Amino acid sequence: MGRVLVVGDVITDVVAVLGGPLAAGSDTPAAVRVAGGGQAANTAAWLAATGTPVTLAGVVGDDPAGDARLAELAAAGVTSAVRRAPGAVTGTIIVLSSGDDRSMITDRGANLLLRPADVDAAHAEDVVHLHLSGYALLDADSRPAARHALRIGVPVSVDAASAAPLREIGATTFLDWVRGCALLLANADEALVLAGPGDAHDQALAIAAATGGVAVVKRGAAGAVRASADGTVIALPPSLAVAVEPVDPTGAGDAFAAGLIAALIGGASPLDALAAAHTLGARAVTTIGARPAR
Repeated sequence: MGRVLVVGDVITDVVAVLGGPLAAGSDTPAAVRVAGGGQAANTAAWLAATGTPVTLAGVVGDDPAGDARLAELAAAGVTSAVRRAPGAVTGTIIVLSSGDDRSMITDRGANLLLRPADVDAAHAEDVVHLHLSGYALLDADSRPAARHALRIGVPVSVDAASAAPLREIGATTFLDWVRGCALLLANADEALVLAGPGDAHDQALAIAAATGGVAVVKRGAAGAVRASADGTVIALPPSLAVAVEPVDPTGAGDAFAAGLIAALIGGASPLDALAAAHTLGARAVTTIGARPAR
C-alpha cells in the first residue's frame, strides 16, 4: 500500500464533555481531557490505525506541548515531518462537547508558520495521495503552503474544515482554490456554505461540479452522500451506517476521512469506502478525544 501525506494542523486539545447545558456566567460539570488534536494530526493518527503508511507535515513550537504532541504521533505509528519552530507556541483548541455536537475556541499557534518547504520536505517517492486540512487553506498565513500542497503532483483530498471561516472566505473563492482536487469532504454545515440550501444529494452534486472531482457530504448517523463531476451519486443509507451512542464527536470527521482514504487507495468500491469511513467515524464518537483509543 502506498503512503499518504497529510498536511496541516497539530494541536493540543482541551476537551470538555459537558454534563449538561452550558451555564453561562456560572459553572457547568464536565469531563475534561488534554490530548493531541488538530485536523491533520488526527487524520494521520486514524490512517495509521488502519495500517496505512502515513507521514504528517506540520509545525509545532519548541515547547513541552510540542514534545508531547510529537511523542503521541510517534506512538500512534505516524511518520513525522513536523517542524519545530524556535520561539513559537504549539497551537491549542478548547473544545466544548455535548453529545453529538461540539464548539471550538482556537489558537492555531505554530500552525500559522507552515510553509511550502515543509510540504516539500515531507514528500517522498512512495506518496500516492495527499490529504490537506482545510484549516491550513482558510488562514492567510498558512495558505501559501496549502495551495502548494494542492499542486504536489499526486491525487489530493481536502477537508472543508469549518463552516464559520468558510463563510468568511466565501464559497466561490474556496471552491476556486480547490478546483481540480480529487476529493472534497464537507459536513452538513460546510456543505450548506459551499452549495447553499438543499438536500445532501444536490449539495454533493453542486460541489463536485465546482471542483471537477468527487464530493462527499457527511451526515453523521444519517450516513453520507458521494457525488462525482459526471453526475454519479452514491449514498450510504442509514441502514448501512453503524449505530453507536455518542460520547464526544471531536475528531469523528477526521476519522471518517481516514477511513475513506484508506479504503479508496486500498481498492475498495465507492460504497464500501463510504461504509468503511462511517465505521471509523462511528468508532471515534464513542470515546473522549480526537484520536484512536489506545
